[in-house]
Amino acid sequence: MKFFDQVHLVVAQIPAGRVATYGQIARLLGQPHAARTVGWALRGVPEGCAVPWHRVVNASGRISIRDRQGISVQQQLLESEGVVFSSDGRIDLNAFGWDGLTEDEMRALIADS
Repeated sequence: MKFFDQVHLVVAQIPAGRVATYGQIARLLGQPHAARTVGWALRGVPEGCAVPWHRVVNASGRISIRDRQGISVQQQLLESEGVVFSSDGRIDLNAFGWDGLTEDEMRALIADS
């Protein structure tokens, strides 16, 4: 399975109201230095696709989209799920961060695909 497909599969596991970081997704996939590649994989998600791309943020708990309209859309989607942003645009990763998957869960997820 291609790395982009693996990214989409893992991101699809993030529950509503939770967020993960690009680096966290990369680490779960055994590629700890591939955070930017995770971003590229999510940037290419077609509109209307079931992959919840909006649930992935940077390590500071901020939205990383460069396009102001994209930030607005991502923030609105997250807020509609109950995620709270501070006045400086950060998400408290301790409060809203996703715990991820165990190694066994990751193996099963990839094997079942």
